[in-house]
Amino acid sequence: MALNSVRVGVLGNPDGFYIQDLQRAAQGICSLVPLAFESLGAGLEGRLWQGWDLGESNLQSLDALIVRTMPWGSLEQIIFRIDWLHALEATGVPVVNSASSLEVAIDKFRTLSLLQNAGLPIPRTVACQTFAQAMDVFEQWGEVAVVKPMFGGEGRGIMRLENVDLAVRAFKTLTQLHSVIYLQEYITHPGFDIRVLVMGEKTWAIRRTHPSDWRTNLSRGAIAEAIRPDPEWLRLATQAAEVVGATVAGVDLLLDDAKQPWIIEVNAVPGWKGLAETLKVDIAHDLLQEVVGRLPSA
Repeated sequence: MALNSVRVGVLGNPDGFYIQDLQRAAQGICSLVPLAFESLGAGLEGRLWQGWDLGESNLQSLDALIVRTMPWGSLEQIIFRIDWLHALEATGVPVVNSASSLEVAIDKFRTLSLLQNAGLPIPRTVACQTFAQAMDVFEQWGEVAVVKPMFGGEGRGIMRLENVDLAVRAFKTLTQLHSVIYLQEYITHPGFDIRVLVMGEKTWAIRRTHPSDWRTNLSRGAIAEAIRPDPEWLRLATQAAEVVGATVAGVDLLLDDAKQPWIIEVNAVPGWKGLAETLKVDIAHDLLQEVVGRLPSA
């Protein structure tokens, strides 16, 4: 297969950084086809999905598809988008990351339960649906916990609860919204976390520190620093990606005061802008090489 004939679709914001970065890196590797989740549709005929043709882009003629985003939507929209990815995979088009790995990684509770079953270190985590259950957990943990949405990322909706009054307000609000209350043990740490980007057999790592916020997401203003990662961190991150089934994953590790690493989250649609800038590496180029290199006739 000639490289210039390889067509790789990318689901993301056509005007955003990541598709533009991939467009730049695609020169000499493949032809990139930007797509948006909101525009996707499908039809059923018997047991087969039909209707991949959107405008001038025949999606079944794609050689591969990269999922670069999973935008906010209703439960129906999220389920349909995952169904759509499963259906595209059934036609023989490889999807990175796969629909099944996205199903796992989107759900923080399911992700951590699989990591725990694999023997990987995770904080104590509880999901419940009643105010009384949440308060019982909060009190058992010494009246400190982190509450976060079970779906979502970039630090949105995360709160550290350190007193009873705040916990009462948070838990009552969540029950009134018919939300699951997702609680995680707060790991005391030196003020930074480690983000490991796993891509096949490759790994990169940075340290993220926020000068005024315990949350260390770069999107919230944290500072990224190059580090020499401990091989154990890289092993844990690689194993976490394998457990989720992700070819590409961002794995967040916290080191407690005893320097014990804990896996906090696994992101199957990880950003790489800050990491690439900090480490002076071309992640977009490596991602396309990874995707194209996995094609049967590459």
